[in-house]
Amino acid sequence: MAAVVWSRAFRGSAIAASVSISAAILAPAAHAEKYAAIVVDADTGEVLHARNQDDPRYPASLTKVMTLYLLFDAIDSGKVSLKDKITVSRNAAAQPPSNLRLRAGDTISVEDAIYALTTKSANDVAAAVAEFLGGSERKFATMMTDKARDLGLSNTTFRNASGLPDTAQLSTARDMAILADALLDNHAPYYHYFQNQRFSWGGMTYKSHNNLIGSVDGVDGIKTGYTRASGFNLMTSAERDGRRVIAVMLGGASAKSRDAHVTELVESAFVALGQTPEVIDPNTRLVSFAALQTPLNPNAAAEPMLNGRPLSAILAEQAGIQSAEVLREPEIAEGDISEPPPAREIVPEIAAGPAYKAPEFKAPEYKAPEYNVPNTLSASGYQQAQTGVSASAPKVLPAATPNSISVADYEATQAARAAAAQAVQDYTRRQLRRR
Repeated sequence: MAAVVWSRAFRGSAIAASVSISAAILAPAAHAEKYAAIVVDADTGEVLHARNQDDPRYPASLTKVMTLYLLFDAIDSGKVSLKDKITVSRNAAAQPPSNLRLRAGDTISVEDAIYALTTKSANDVAAAVAEFLGGSERKFATMMTDKARDLGLSNTTFRNASGLPDTAQLSTARDMAILADALLDNHAPYYHYFQNQRFSWGGMTYKSHNNLIGSVDGVDGIKTGYTRASGFNLMTSAERDGRRVIAVMLGGASAKSRDAHVTELVESAFVALGQTPEVIDPNTRLVSFAALQTPLNPNAAAEPMLNGRPLSAILAEQAGIQSAEVLREPEIAEGDISEPPPAREIVPEIAAGPAYKAPEFKAPEYKAPEYNVPNTLSASGYQQAQTGVSASAPKVLPAATPNSISVADYEATQAARAAAAQAVQDYTRRQLRRR
């Protein structure tokens, strides 16, 4: 039924109006490679806001929502119970962070597996669930894609159960919103698992990656995701005064910027739903989204990063400008193979006694690569830093004198050069036509 409701909403006039109005309000100077967003009224299927919503993106750990959807299907059918034990294989135990550090031969109950996926986003548990339900993760991924088609996710393909990097594992913001709606509609009794904020396992207590739960009014789920290729993703849902909205953002540059942007999307959605159609023309209801703050860089939500900082901030610093977009603290996120061990917390029932003191974890100090000039890479050098492909030493950009050029002036200069090159090409074509 959910797929039918969404199909009607997507084919109707609501989606056409929302896309045109959103584009007029928030059209950026250029489209980012990762950013996409959609906000939907879950009760009617009306799309309140959309941007790059049908462009292919990497879902990262939002994939685990489909993994859980199939697990909930199995529980409802009676094939699986919450108390059943899942045995961990070598393949599952070998999955990179985020994980529970399970070993081959370990077992975990179905219910604990659900908590591990919704709270910790454990990749080893996702692989174990896939093998438990499908025999192998590859077969389970086919089951996931088939279910996606049944639910109306027409632009989604799954290749694994965790969301770890795979260039063929793609989805869209719209499809992820459909999945969230389907889960709320078809598996509402299990939705409370997505509200859980802490999960204890093996003497460790893990905190949920979803920072909006408990901090944004009405937000009660659903899932975060991150890989270097995808950026910071978030699928969320919120309910106020009996009205529910679903918001999906893909491709954030950091957890903080993602959380801030999705918070703005949720707040704007409820403002839009609170407007009275008799007073405001229904075709302009989405004007509330105009209140969203536009970052210094229009694509800052998915801005390229270099050594943990936005590229525009580095360019601005080179030009002697202090940017408000500078992010100086390291990001720790699921799916990142460089994720350090979690901080330990004492679980009362297994504490060794009053004399026991948990070992303190200290994150290793980050050391930036030693280039000739700090944070001044060429374009090729930057690409090599992002991809991790070894190459010859990057070229050093000429040092900028203080206050010599702003980011805006730099972008204008690049645009002027492109226009000049185009003018030369046009002149050459005209000369060739005269011959």
